[in-house]
Amino acid sequence: MKIKFCGAARTVTGSQHLLEIDGKKLLLDCGLYQGKREDAYNINRNFLYDPKELDAVVLSHAHIDHSGNLPSLWKSGFRGDLYSTTATRDLCAIMLQDSAHIQTRDIEYTNKKRAKKGEKPFKPLYGFEEVRGVMTLFKSMPYNKKFTVNGFGGNVIVTYFDAGHILGSAQVLLEIKEKGRTIKLGFTGDIGRPHLPILRDPEHMGDVDFMISESTYGGRVHDKAIDMDNQLLTVLKESFARGGKVIVPAFSVGRTQEIVYSLSKLFEKKLLPRVPIFVDSPLSTNVSDIFKLHHECFDKETAQLLSSGVDVFGFSNLTYIKDVEESKQLNGVKGPCVIISASGMMESGRVLHHLKNNISDPKSTLLIVGFQAPETLGRRLVEAKDTEGTYVKIFGEMQLVLSKIYVLNSFSAHADRDELIDYFGKFDKTKIKQVWLVHGDYDQQQALQTTLRNHYSINVEIPEKGSEAVL
Repeated sequence: MKIKFCGAARTVTGSQHLLEIDGKKLLLDCGLYQGKREDAYNINRNFLYDPKELDAVVLSHAHIDHSGNLPSLWKSGFRGDLYSTTATRDLCAIMLQDSAHIQTRDIEYTNKKRAKKGEKPFKPLYGFEEVRGVMTLFKSMPYNKKFTVNGFGGNVIVTYFDAGHILGSAQVLLEIKEKGRTIKLGFTGDIGRPHLPILRDPEHMGDVDFMISESTYGGRVHDKAIDMDNQLLTVLKESFARGGKVIVPAFSVGRTQEIVYSLSKLFEKKLLPRVPIFVDSPLSTNVSDIFKLHHECFDKETAQLLSSGVDVFGFSNLTYIKDVEESKQLNGVKGPCVIISASGMMESGRVLHHLKNNISDPKSTLLIVGFQAPETLGRRLVEAKDTEGTYVKIFGEMQLVLSKIYVLNSFSAHADRDELIDYFGKFDKTKIKQVWLVHGDYDQQQALQTTLRNHYSINVEIPEKGSEAVL
């Protein structure tokens, strides 16, 4: 058996890991790499394997850096089974369509610039036809129930365990029979945090022989998740006092719903004035509707509220916006308000329009509540937080950053260093032969590698993209 690390190796986005088992090929995740447009385009269109040779794909969750390149697999000839949880399948149905729309729109913008330079135009990675095609391959599976992956002669059995990261997110336990032995390989996907609102805490998958683990915050410690409401309250009070708008770039899946849930509690307790709240994202609106269908993913508090008739994703001063013209009208809103909009890393979507109209207003606030990958506008704005006179490029024009910028890591849906230590503490370390760290910036991976070695004396490696490991 062999593992080839095809993405999210010494970087965060573009999760893809190829397993070769007795001549058969199984892919864990197929995410989009996110970064500079031209670099991302070239990386995402070139696979380190032939998609036609894949026998199956096992998907951990619906975030685009884990699922977003699945339509490209179909476009390149993949026709095997694609496994996910039911909630992940439902989310992918709308998120991949949204991704196709963004691909088309962004390529049009990029090609205008390339035409001026006399360069050849790019083609979109995929369109709606490829999304419809790949959705026909999905097979939905529940948590905590073993299933056999087709095409492997009964030799690969998978169990999904709740990862507590976003709706439907899963850790993957693979029991692989090869040459008279059974290997237990764990894949964390993205691990959530204890005590996050709405979702259940991450489950323990049981002991494993080998583990592929995320490491996004392997060297950092977040503020506690239980501090989310108080931190949000402090920022909003200060922002409302200045009289400007609060712009919140938020991932459509998970982060938007968490912020809305937190706001609903603050308003219910009368801790904030009921200023207008807008969720300006068609995708976020559709995702919130899907959340309401999947009570099996909720923690006890959320499930009890919903069963008692409380709409935790809606309140009187909240407006969900789909229409473009209604979105444009937000520019004319006077006085304090909150605009929650995608994309979370500020690389595309309606949030760019709100940033362009508000980033140079000293009354306004930019509230960053999610991970920002290198080379994204979001990362540049995080770095500008404590620097005066910074300019950023939005829609090709330089904008002076005068907004007050806050970064709240208590909202992070990724386990931090201490939570990852606790996560690994539940395994029998004498049985773990090897851990590979993926899905993290290299400095964070090195920090976690040192920590795990010191705490548990286990073998930990940081693979490079394209590298292989033989089990």
